[in-house]
Amino acid sequence: MRNITTGTVYIVGAGPGDPELISVKAMRRIQQADVILYDRLISKELLAYAGSDTELVYCGKAPGSHAMPQHIINEALVKYAQAGKTVVRLKGGDPLVFGRGAEEALELASWGIPYEIVPGITSAIGAAAAAGIPVTHREYAASFACVTGSRCHGDKSPIRWDLLAHSVDTLAIYMGVSELPAIREELLKHGKSAATPVALIERGTTNRQRTIVGTLSDIHTLAVTMKLANPALIIIGEVVRVRERLMQAEQQAVSLIS
Repeated sequence: MRNITTGTVYIVGAGPGDPELISVKAMRRIQQADVILYDRLISKELLAYAGSDTELVYCGKAPGSHAMPQHIINEALVKYAQAGKTVVRLKGGDPLVFGRGAEEALELASWGIPYEIVPGITSAIGAAAAAGIPVTHREYAASFACVTGSRCHGDKSPIRWDLLAHSVDTLAIYMGVSELPAIREELLKHGKSAATPVALIERGTTNRQRTIVGTLSDIHTLAVTMKLANPALIIIGEVVRVRERLMQAEQQAVSLIS
């Protein structure tokens, strides 16, 4: 039986970058929090909605640099909850899409600490939409997969590029910028056409968003030339063509008005 003074932990998705894309429920949890443990990719504007007495704890992870290792984050969540605090674990995107939210929930459950998972808009949906790219489309794609690019070398569960190259219409690849040459090589090796459209969406949904469009044959060269930086999402598939169609339609509409 748990201590009645134990607090609750809310594992909250902050969305893909634009602070206005956070859910009403997530915003309420931020406003009610005694402690917020927040990640690198959340909009700092969201922290302004916390109470003046709310303790803010940064635990962000950048490629090759973690402000706080995962086991320390888990320990902190347990510690604050056991002290009777209302805790928000604020994560970019959705907490269960490459966000380690499930790991944190399992840790809390093992201690008998109550928790709630509050979903958020993940980058595969939000950033792609902001760039004018649907992940599915009646003409181009009936399926999509969210893939991590961080397992390209020597992981215990390697990515099955041989299956992804042909069984899924749209690939949304997270954390793949540094692995773009390897991803390209794997897909081409397993028969993906070099003419397949690719979009790189940097800082999606924010006022610093930048979208680079090419094909599997030239996307790495474009990324280097344009100095693509993290965070960025990679979209591979025929749906990328919709962006060009939308842009053309918008230009035609503007020319008719003018």
